[in-house]
Amino acid sequence: MERNWVKIYTSTNYYQAEIIKQVLLENEIGAVLLNRQSSSHHTFGDIEVYIHEEDFSDAIELMVMNQIAL
Repeated sequence: MERNWVKIYTSTNYYQAEIIKQVLLENEIGAVLLNRQSSSHHTFGDIEVYIHEEDFSDAIELMVMNQIAL
């Protein structure tokens, strides 16, 4: 992964992380998912959402305005 990416959200549920990612993308904030779950046991590990460092304050504001749990 490139430099200047920061983790903004972590979940054990893929769909929750995907919703966060889609909300960010819809608001023109680039976001990617990093799946750190075990391929054989999806209950072990996390799904992480990363954004560019320069978008951090906008992303936090967006999540607070939409009442998305951080």
